[in-house]
Amino acid sequence: MSQDAPRVLVVDDDPDVALLVKTVLERRAGCEVVLAEDGHAATRALADFTPDVVVTDIEMPGLSGLELLAELRRTDPLVPVIVMTAHVSVEYAVSALRVQADEFLTKPLDNAGLVEAVTRLVAEGRARREANRPKETVLAIGAHPDDVEIGIGGLLAAHAEAGDSITILTLSRGGRGGDADDRQHESLAAAEMLGARLFVKDLVDTEISGGGSTVRLIEEVVQEVQPTIVYTHSAHDRHQDHRAVGEATIVATRRVGTVACYQSPSATIDFRPTRFVRIDGFLERKLRILESFGSQTATRDYLAPDFVTATARYWSRFGGGAAVEPLEVVRETAEFIGAHELTRRES
Repeated sequence: MSQDAPRVLVVDDDPDVALLVKTVLERRAGCEVVLAEDGHAATRALADFTPDVVVTDIEMPGLSGLELLAELRRTDPLVPVIVMTAHVSVEYAVSALRVQADEFLTKPLDNAGLVEAVTRLVAEGRARREANRPKETVLAIGAHPDDVEIGIGGLLAAHAEAGDSITILTLSRGGRGGDADDRQHESLAAAEMLGARLFVKDLVDTEISGGGSTVRLIEEVVQEVQPTIVYTHSAHDRHQDHRAVGEATIVATRRVGTVACYQSPSATIDFRPTRFVRIDGFLERKLRILESFGSQTATRDYLAPDFVTATARYWSRFGGGAAVEPLEVVRETAEFIGAHELTRRES
């Protein structure tokens, strides 16, 4: 089942009706469907399943459909709810609308109408959640120009699409890998494509420390930006600058709720991602961003579009879809960018 498949909770004490609704939605709308036999079972199911839409009968033992709807409006006011009943009655319809049902369907159900209502409300519900999602302040930290864009260019493009604030901090100008001025200008071009703010420091390439001055530089930017999410290098990396920057970042961002490490081309086999973030809709944009680093593309095979694409497709075996960027999560209190364009999944 695709991780972007519409997720539907169907609540009905009649197992035949519940199975029919499940079958229709799975086969005709590609939905992932969970069944609950009454309102109490539905509330238990919601502890482990976050639906895009709830489809519920009205007359059920224990907790009725209208009581369940009232509870849903209290705990998750954004989830769309379809109320269905065998009673064609103005009184029932008014009762459902009073507790803010999104749709009222009568039994026997019209299958086409059911599919249309669920499909429409899935889109509306996802739009509601995205509109109400708190905007994140993202700080992406790399040792050299292009490190951040290689590791999470697609994820940063998704943050930009969602309206999040993005800052990129590059701790050296990459003088050992090319002309430092050229590389700085390339970094600026890439940042402009993301709508990101760019800080470029001038630590000595290949001699970056994991403590002291590096920690202080990062702390200064953290203090100014006040990020809610930080991305940085992994400790599982052959390049000493990458390891040092990752180490310094963990110290400097100790008060930031969410910190995660991205993969570099020099990552070791010990790199162990615990989040696999889908970038299906952002891979092409990542490739365009990487084109900004023209001074490197002739000598760095890992910047080749085929290599970047193949890497993203490799990780999709763990995260679904067609393209994924992996992350090692250090700590997490905020949600990663999701909105059904990206996913969160444990390894």
